[in-house]
Amino acid sequence: MIDRAIILSAGQGSRLLPLTAERPKCLIDFSGRTLLAWQVAMLSNAGVTRIDVVTGFMTDLVEAELARLARPGLTLRTRFNPFYKVADNLGSCWIARDAMDGDFLILNGDTLISQEIVERVQQGGGAWPIAVTVDAKPHYDSDDMKVTRIGGRLAAIGKTLTAEQANAESIGFLAFRGEGVALFRDTVEAFMRTPAGVENWYLKIIDAIAPTGKVGTVSIEGLDWAEVDFLNDIEAATLLTDRWLG
Repeated sequence: MIDRAIILSAGQGSRLLPLTAERPKCLIDFSGRTLLAWQVAMLSNAGVTRIDVVTGFMTDLVEAELARLARPGLTLRTRFNPFYKVADNLGSCWIARDAMDGDFLILNGDTLISQEIVERVQQGGGAWPIAVTVDAKPHYDSDDMKVTRIGGRLAAIGKTLTAEQANAESIGFLAFRGEGVALFRDTVEAFMRTPAGVENWYLKIIDAIAPTGKVGTVSIEGLDWAEVDFLNDIEAATLLTDRWLG
């Protein structure tokens, strides 16, 4: 079982303004708990005992929330990304590279996932050094992080994949095991040394590694999750968390 996780929560979430004018996206309230609190709860309920949260926008508020969420047996740490305004989330992975010191999970800061999804990824991705959690639907739009999978193997990932290429979407939750840990960390380092390094999504790293055959997929079709990217996502995500409270 993987008991370490990194949450990428450095951004403001400008597409959610005015909700994020005075708080980062990860502190939006859903059914009486912040998005970050839901993430910490689902990860820890599935056995994760150390969570490193990469912060940026209004980091003091995030640190205060993590202090409130702290409890015995759960280590919560922040890693401040000072260039969150000018860098994409590859920069946040670079900031957290020291936390990649064993098998670990990465969760995007705007993705709500159920405990069942965490458990499936912990148990179901073991055949792959790197496992990308995916869902499927009839059609994909331009903002979806689309995936081409061949059997269980991930062949390509990116928003620009065509409708013909895409047969799944990444939900923003990944697992790294064994050789996948160093492979990812070293590739992050290599990309960050290039002139365009800070402009990249970290999933571009996954796309670059995919031809090695060491990236697989874990399907969570039928399980509960939600991405909070736009204002019209708030209602659907709240219905989901209301049901979890149920």
